[in-house]
Amino acid sequence: MNNTSPIATDFRFRRLRRTGALRDLVRETRLHPSDFIRPIFVQEGIQEPVAIDSMPGVFRYPEEQLAEQVQASWKKGIRAVLLFGVSSHKDAIGADTWNDQGLMARMIRVAKAAQPEMCVISDNCFCEYTEHGHCGVVQGDDVDNDQTLVNLQKQVLVAARAGVDVIAPSGMQDGMVQALRRALDEGGFSHLPIMSYSTKFASAFYGPFRDAVDSNFKGSRNTYQMDPANPREALAESLQDEAEGADMLMVKPGLAYLDVLADIRAHTQRPLAVYQVSGEYAMIKASAQAGVIDEQAVALESLLAFKRAGADLIISYYADDAATWLVDSASK
Repeated sequence: MNNTSPIATDFRFRRLRRTGALRDLVRETRLHPSDFIRPIFVQEGIQEPVAIDSMPGVFRYPEEQLAEQVQASWKKGIRAVLLFGVSSHKDAIGADTWNDQGLMARMIRVAKAAQPEMCVISDNCFCEYTEHGHCGVVQGDDVDNDQTLVNLQKQVLVAARAGVDVIAPSGMQDGMVQALRRALDEGGFSHLPIMSYSTKFASAFYGPFRDAVDSNFKGSRNTYQMDPANPREALAESLQDEAEGADMLMVKPGLAYLDVLADIRAHTQRPLAVYQVSGEYAMIKASAQAGVIDEQAVALESLLAFKRAGADLIISYYADDAATWLVDSASK
């Protein structure tokens, strides 16, 4: 009887961490400027950029400066922008968004003319264009799901006619993707993809965004945005949008929902986006300004976490800065 135990292999993980070249060689997850989508806020009626106090480094830009911003991002390696309008023509239903000469349509045309190769994405919702700040037609104390869908169909056709590259509905209305796919197909825009905000939580992380779009929002969106406590429902929401025809899916917010992001990634082959929202950005900024963290290191680590969890695309207010940091790092 052989009582000799097999000799344990003396494997040491640190061998592949010894030099920068080795670490780079075996790195499993990488960030690239083309992973990022830059949100841009455009405000009617202003002549100079307006700083958003709760989001240091982020501005509302005049329409006349949108082209410059799009071109600057392109030069940094950013290949997609997400446009948000700050309207001076708000009403109860957001009718300016189905006006071919309204702010949403003008932004799209300017961005495409400035950099035709840039992927221009329209945020298709009503919260920035309504007096009440909700994401659709308000009836009583809630948003009317089906009437909102009718209005969204009008809105996306305006965006399509203006030359948008991707439709991104963010209102979390049931049946949203199916309704918009039908409207686009029947309107002659079957080539346009839909990037659905397919799993969007009723999150406390959105606070600074309301400053960014000058929202008068009151109340809650708990009846149409998701309960942060429900990961199974989160998966079902995204899979439902995929079944309705969404070309890309999204999780919003990001860092507090990496488990949801990873679960959706495991169940779909669709491209998957994540939105690093205003509150996430503001927390990093505030901590950096307080001198308690290294802003660049923490921002890049958080973006890397999204990629590691399964995101293909990252919407972030750090997009331009992160692209610059990555290029600078690669050139050293």
